[in-house]
Amino acid sequence: MVRFVGGVVAGVVAVGALVGIASPAFAAVADGMKVAQANACMGCHAVDRKLVGPSFKDVAVKYKGDAAAQVKLEKKVRDGGAGVWGAIPMPSHPAMSAADIHSVVGWVLAGAPSK
Repeated sequence: MVRFVGGVVAGVVAVGALVGIASPAFAAVADGMKVAQANACMGCHAVDRKLVGPSFKDVAVKYKGDAAAQVKLEKKVRDGGAGVWGAIPMPSHPAMSAADIHSVVGWVLAGAPSK
């Protein structure tokens, strides 16, 4: 969204897009892979194949178009759960910061890009 405040364009994301500067939201997605690697996510998940849990790309496909997916999956990472992808439960991750959870879930929903 672009707003004009005293004749100056406000809206960092819109302005950043015009001049090629990454927005904070883009940075969060870009950091998602690093967060996943640092928090043992890769012990149960791979980007493009099933391990113990589903691949990150399969998760992205399942939740594509679901406006509530970010919130649902952040809760799932934090609290754990079972039954969506089979009988093996996903453990909770209460020690992960809310920012790290937000970042990794955003990255997964973006299709787990490597760059």
